[in-house]
Amino acid sequence: MSFGEQFREVAELIALGLLSLSFLLTVYRFAVGPTLPDRVLALDLLVTVAIGYIAVIGIRTGFALYLDIAIALGLVGFLATVAFARFILSRGPRGEEAIEEEKQPEGESAR
Repeated sequence: MSFGEQFREVAELIALGLLSLSFLLTVYRFAVGPTLPDRVLALDLLVTVAIGYIAVIGIRTGFALYLDIAIALGLVGFLATVAFARFILSRGPRGEEAIEEEKQPEGESAR
């Protein structure tokens, strides 16, 4: 095994380790994230991390098919992010409370 192959093997393992760490931190942000936009950004980052995993696995195995899968996942992730952004715009970043406050007549408070 040459130095280049050893270096690539170590780089792949480091990349998988860092992607695993970012995956765990992103799942934590998704679970805790106080607002809906935080959760949507966490989902978008999860798609990005998944694309990174697919890229590293594609490099490790040598199959070019993984590139097509990563591109398709990127397109689906982009469309999901746009859909969630439109949902947040229609609902408000705080959720149902913002809609209820808008429906009440002026002079009355929600709580």
